[in-house]
Amino acid sequence: MQNVVGIDVSKETLAVCYAPGDKDQHLEVSNNKAGFQKLLKSCGGTDRLYVMEATGAYYMQLAYFLHSQGAAVAVINPVVIKRFVQMHLGKGKSDKKDAQWIMRYGQQNQVKQWQPEAPLLMECRQLEQAIEQLIKQKTMISNSLEALERQPVKCLLVVRGLKQTSKLLQRQIGHMERELQDKMGSLFSIEMDLLASIPGIGRKTAGMLLLFAGGFQQMESYRQLIAKAGLCPREYTSGTSIRGKVRITKMGGSLIRSKLYMCSLTAMRGNAACKELYERLVARGKNGKVALIAVCNKLLKQAFAIVKSGVPYQAKFSKNSPQFA
Repeated sequence: MQNVVGIDVSKETLAVCYAPGDKDQHLEVSNNKAGFQKLLKSCGGTDRLYVMEATGAYYMQLAYFLHSQGAAVAVINPVVIKRFVQMHLGKGKSDKKDAQWIMRYGQQNQVKQWQPEAPLLMECRQLEQAIEQLIKQKTMISNSLEALERQPVKCLLVVRGLKQTSKLLQRQIGHMERELQDKMGSLFSIEMDLLASIPGIGRKTAGMLLLFAGGFQQMESYRQLIAKAGLCPREYTSGTSIRGKVRITKMGGSLIRSKLYMCSLTAMRGNAACKELYERLVARGKNGKVALIAVCNKLLKQAFAIVKSGVPYQAKFSKNSPQFA
């Protein structure tokens, strides 16, 4: 109980709560290396479990620093902490209270120790995020150019500038995509080939899926993968009065969901198991979109089974095949 340190992370500061004795102690330090060193010294060094929320990118430097010093680190989903506070009827909110609740969560629950990702994997994630941002910018410029074409009067300087910017963005996107493919090939060459063997999943989507799942190294079942993607169904019924529609949770990666949905359009035609599933659901009267979501789940099941077994997709398979799910 005395070995847990709760940390509420913000952009500039860290609110810290720890219990060296019977009374909780509070500390506030800056969110930089000097603050990290002060935190470590004040809380008793590396013989502690440091618990924090996954707050965007602001917790990363602290987590890496503590791990590099040999301290145990746990990074918790903020939703989990929020539900923990609600369950205990917590009232009010401040940085000090948040740090205290995080400490209590670490004291009362078994938490999984956080492990840093490989530097090359982090670079791949940064490349993927940058590519998506550049694609959004290029789309905005394309929409602006299309709107200008419908104007009765056009400023040639604006049109020329937007076209030049669009070409520059396209070159940057192409360069980053090639760099990402090279890095992913060096990290997951075997896994990339295995996933790309699934009809409906190309190499680009295979790379995105591997990045999203961290190479499937921490995944113990396909259900974890489906839940992480936010594709598992959530029922909303109670008694006789509440009869809500069953929807997917959407508590996960929106980008991978959109890519999988596009892949499902191809898979329902060329992937034997996906085609059979889609046709069976449609024949039972299910909506086409609902059937495609089921195909997305099927693709994730196949991806998990194929990567874990190391056996490529086979068009004709038996029920004993690892991809039969």
